[in-house]
Amino acid sequence: MTIKILLYALLIVMTLMGAVAAFFLKKASGFKNITELIKNYNLYIGAGLYLLSAIINIIVLRYLNYSAVLPLTSITYVWTMVISYLFLKEKVGIKKLLGVSFIITGCICIVI
Repeated sequence: MTIKILLYALLIVMTLMGAVAAFFLKKASGFKNITELIKNYNLYIGAGLYLLSAIINIIVLRYLNYSAVLPLTSITYVWTMVISYLFLKEKVGIKKLLGVSFIITGCICIVI
């Protein structure tokens, strides 16, 4: 039972890494030309985090059911909304909050 809790915690970390990776790629997206993009360290941080997240995903998939893991990766959307609100100053309206609450409710139902 303890190993399952550890795997689910790893899955949550994986989703956070995916959201942070997307944030760094968003920061890298402000390039003017391809040379500037290649020199942009945000590109490499984002790509590295995506790669690490994918490796963790493979490990988690080895031990947990695919039918549970794939839907639980939607937690990434929750992290993305929080990161966009805190660091990109994007507005979070009632529709987004409602959508996130549905995601969280669905994830709880899958885990139980």
